[in-house]
Amino acid sequence: MKKHIPNTITCLNLISGCIATFWAFWGDYQLALLFIVIGAVFDFFDGMTARLLHVSSPIGKELDSLADDITFGFAPSAIVFSLLNGIPGPAWMEPIAPYVPFFAFIMAAFSALRLAKFNLDERQAMGFIGLPTPANALFWGALIVGSGEWLQHHVVLILWLVVMSCYLLVSEIPMFALKFKTWGWKGNEVKYIFIITCIPQLILLGVSGLATIIAWYVILSLVNARHTSPSKSQS
Repeated sequence: MKKHIPNTITCLNLISGCIATFWAFWGDYQLALLFIVIGAVFDFFDGMTARLLHVSSPIGKELDSLADDITFGFAPSAIVFSLLNGIPGPAWMEPIAPYVPFFAFIMAAFSALRLAKFNLDERQAMGFIGLPTPANALFWGALIVGSGEWLQHHVVLILWLVVMSCYLLVSEIPMFALKFKTWGWKGNEVKYIFIITCIPQLILLGVSGLATIIAWYVILSLVNARHTSPSKSQS
């Protein structure tokens, strides 16, 4: 019986992503973000449960990727699609306006590609190569919910951010994970700095703080990667 528990939690992640997608298409971005967050909670606990129960399996790994692409790939793409579908773009984009919203689904494809790479990449035991899909999904949900009507007047910015998301998802940029071998400051500086600086962002910015936290995470990862690169160490 216990071998089915992690896969059940993974399926709850997938179902959360389906519900998030439903609300995204209905234009309720707050509920869409809520179910993405719920999916992220299930995604955190399915792997932990599998390790605790010693019931990891190849099926569970594949199922996890499928669930993640729905919750953290398709659902945020649906949020962006729904937003773009309901706002006018610049006059010069008018001839292609009906097709512009579908550009959002490129992000779902890049999320699937990122998850496939993650399954095969043995370098990602203690960190990530490229932006994790949950971080990307939380960025988009929080950005659209927190920005209100402001973002609706910046279609080109939205499209540019979609392109940046796709690049970051499959990039070779090392990004740190909040995994600790020891609890000391040395060797964990960037992790502690990140955690400490997240708190005021959430307090001051509310939901929008989630978006700035993800952006800050990318910036810190870039700085950390540059600081710890082999060429930097040898110079």
